[in-house]
Amino acid sequence: MKDFLQFLVAGLAVGALYALVALGFVIIYKATGIINFALGALALLGAYLTYNISQTWGVPFFAAVVLAMAACAGMALLIERLILSRMVGRPTFAVIMITIGLAIVIEQGVIVIWGGATLPLDDPWGLRTMPLGDVVVAQSDLARIVLAGALLAGFFALFRYTTLGVAMRAVASDQEAALAQGISVRMIVGITWAIAAAVATMAGVMLAAGGRGVEPSLGVIALVAFPSVVLGGLDSPIGSVVGGAVIGIVEVMTAGYSERIPEFLGANFHRVTPYVVLVVILLVRPYGLFGTKAVQRV
Repeated sequence: MKDFLQFLVAGLAVGALYALVALGFVIIYKATGIINFALGALALLGAYLTYNISQTWGVPFFAAVVLAMAACAGMALLIERLILSRMVGRPTFAVIMITIGLAIVIEQGVIVIWGGATLPLDDPWGLRTMPLGDVVVAQSDLARIVLAGALLAGFFALFRYTTLGVAMRAVASDQEAALAQGISVRMIVGITWAIAAAVATMAGVMLAAGGRGVEPSLGVIALVAFPSVVLGGLDSPIGSVVGGAVIGIVEVMTAGYSERIPEFLGANFHRVTPYVVLVVILLVRPYGLFGTKAVQRV
């Protein structure tokens, strides 16, 4: 039971990061119908900016995170304005390919500027642990759960109770109707890109925290988190949270109990289990756990 609880906490911590990235995918998809594959690169850039701001400029860690989130949000807004806004009305496939291209450009730019070595992130948790009842857990795991939970709660409060949130919901529901009500769809789409980039930055920073450090492979978090998006439902913010938690727990539990898994499945079977769960769920619910079922008249 002790091992189970430790794996559960670690799984929730990983799932919290997946949920942040999945939320970024969902809010852009709801507003534009586009899957933004540049999100992982923005998370990577945000982690490196946090390192640079805190280490080079001597800014305290949490202030550096906020500044990095703002910088990535600004860059995402600029990308949307200068590039993606020109693709309105173009085939969705073309826009998705542009986001993939942007991801490659950002990732290579990061390597050119900072190199490929692992850089230590001066986070306040490091490798320290703390007792939680009979279970010893990493402080970084608890920080991931708390910070991700606070950020997700803040987003849902914004989405539900503010004028901006109402405008975002209107655009997500029907862009033409939103325009008829005087809502600037272009502005709302830009804001959704900025919010997604800021959320992804937090995910990148928290992934690098706890002694791992900042290194180029952090950008893969978007691909690893993508099953969370599909599992929860591409158009469901709540689904992104649930999907992230499920995928994180399944992955960590499988890795933790790897000695009980048949050898023929391989040593890294835990990397595959999220996709196994995804396939099983989609066979039952093709639109995800919380996704909206599309109805077409023929």
